[in-house]
Amino acid sequence: MRTKLRALIWTTPGRTADEPLPLLVVHDGPEYNEFSDLLKLLQLRASDGTLPAMRAALVAPHDRDQTYSASAAYARALSYEILPALDKLAPTPHGRRMRAGMGASLGALSMLHVHRNNPATFGALYLQSGSYFRQRYDKQESGFVRFGRISRFMGRVLTADEWAHPIPVTMTCGTAEENLKNNRATADALRRQGYDIELVENRDAHNWIGWRDTFDPHLIDLLRKVWLGA
Repeated sequence: MRTKLRALIWTTPGRTADEPLPLLVVHDGPEYNEFSDLLKLLQLRASDGTLPAMRAALVAPHDRDQTYSASAAYARALSYEILPALDKLAPTPHGRRMRAGMGASLGALSMLHVHRNNPATFGALYLQSGSYFRQRYDKQESGFVRFGRISRFMGRVLTADEWAHPIPVTMTCGTAEENLKNNRATADALRRQGYDIELVENRDAHNWIGWRDTFDPHLIDLLRKVWLGA
């Protein structure tokens, strides 16, 4: 990518820097924290024992319309450069099982794209209002600079009969969103391919408040499922 990405690593208070802990990797992470109070919730649920001690890596985007739009270069960078660098600073036990990915809009699409290109990256995904553009559902987005690349990737996802590496995935989407149809189609395809999938339709639109309002219980339940077997 020939650039650097800014990231903030948060750790449950009281834990040492070299202690292996589960990790949540968040696209648009600084914005998630500023506009949706993500870290406030994670700290609360870790402190009351609902979640285990953990870390979150809040990754800021670089030219998000390019890097989060099913970019092969970004998928390689995240898989083979960014995650290994994070593992040195925020060690994670047991490989992918204790590492979850999270994103909204293009950030959700990108998390799914990274997973499909390298299934060893994440053990679970929390995908909100994903921009899973297809000509059938999203003609209004056809002017987007990377619409064709996204549509080609999603065509492969939607038409696949099976997938060898399914993982738990929770998706959320607002009932007032243009993305609702493509989110429903994506959830149906992943379910058919063997994913443990939940689609949550919340009464809101494409915004930080709507995404925040699904964190508890749905994000918390996903992390408990994959990290605690609860």
